[in-house]
Amino acid sequence: MKPAKKIHYLITGLVLCYLFLPLAATFLYSVATEWHNSILPEGLTAGWYVSLFHDPRFLDALLRTVLVSAFTVALSILVMVPAIFVITFYFPYLERWLQGLATLPYSIPGVILAVGLIKVYSGGPVPLTGTFWILAGAYFVVILPYMYQGVKNSMRTVDAIKLMDAAELLGAGRGYAFRTVILPNILPGIMVSTLLSFSVLFGEFALANLLAGGQYETIQVYLMLKLDESGHLSSALVMSYFVAVLVLSWLTLRLGQRLKGKPGREIKGGFKQL
Repeated sequence: MKPAKKIHYLITGLVLCYLFLPLAATFLYSVATEWHNSILPEGLTAGWYVSLFHDPRFLDALLRTVLVSAFTVALSILVMVPAIFVITFYFPYLERWLQGLATLPYSIPGVILAVGLIKVYSGGPVPLTGTFWILAGAYFVVILPYMYQGVKNSMRTVDAIKLMDAAELLGAGRGYAFRTVILPNILPGIMVSTLLSFSVLFGEFALANLLAGGQYETIQVYLMLKLDESGHLSSALVMSYFVAVLVLSWLTLRLGQRLKGKPGREIKGGFKQL
């Protein structure tokens, strides 16, 4: 083996050890009965995981987190994809304004956003603080940059304007061409943006704690409360959280690869006019 390749493998191994050593230590602590004055745990047990998954609060918090994250991501797709399409093809002079609006949340810290929302929506005839809806609204703002950049970059990658021109030359209306030509080509990019947005929301703590707290307890708030009870239980929760995100990421990437490799639908007799 060449010396350069040995150095490459050595550096790669060191980086992997650096990344996975904390995870391995967390897993060991989550299955340890006691671990105080020894290098390795004094005993192993799965009792912390059993206790965690038999806690109805954990299951309820996980369900709430998945529900609000999935709802927000789906709403963002339904709003952002048509909006970017309409502005790109009908009002291109508004594109810079949409870009500025979509990237604005980058410059607003989550704590400031939460405090502003609390002041606005804590009063009135229908107070929203501590509810699903204020959390979903705040989450929608948080993931705007990720959805916008993902969808816009996908359109640039497939050269959506030229695809639309080609479809119109073949007799397709813009709406029909978008559904049958543009959307299938940008779908992998939408899936990646969906995964990224869902992962960001799954780990968002500041907004969940300030806006909802114990009134709408999510997995992040539940984890914070469990940190004071038992380190072993908290480690089991962190590992379960990590595995859930890992499985979700793998499934989403596999779906994106299948959609990307799926051949386009053949349209006989030209396009329909819309």
